[in-house]
Amino acid sequence: MNMKSIFGLFLILLLAGAKPAQSQLVKVIKFNQLNQLVNQPNDTLYVVNFWATWCAPCVKELPQFEALRQAYSDKKLAVLLVSLDDKSDLTRKVNPFVRNRKIRSKVVLLDETDLNTWIDKIAPEWSGALPMTLIINQRRKIRQYIGKPLKEGELTTIIDQYKL
Repeated sequence: MNMKSIFGLFLILLLAGAKPAQSQLVKVIKFNQLNQLVNQPNDTLYVVNFWATWCAPCVKELPQFEALRQAYSDKKLAVLLVSLDDKSDLTRKVNPFVRNRKIRSKVVLLDETDLNTWIDKIAPEWSGALPMTLIINQRRKIRQYIGKPLKEGELTTIIDQYKL
């Protein structure tokens, strides 16, 4: 496809009212807001991943969460990516990271500087090391802690056991 064809296609889509895909802006939240997000008394299985842009194993496993979100888009499953980057890095690092990698899962930045005040409330077994994933459903009493990087395909295997 040449540039003229691409431009023509873009013009047709623009005139038809189509908008180019917009990347999300990451919302900054506090622990109480995070707690409310993941502890809903509904049928949704929440896959919550704690990560940071500076964490190589975190970055490596992020495509698995995107693939999971897409594969289960017709099921009651929600992926939440919780960035533990510093709040001051939001516009300079986190938002560009999410945009450049075309992440469509919900991403929030947890603005809590003192890990000791909230980490045990999330997962008492968690040392604070990244990445860390929790699979939660309050109604079905599901709570699975994964305190290590996930290998390729491992996340799907874990989710499949919950028969969504």
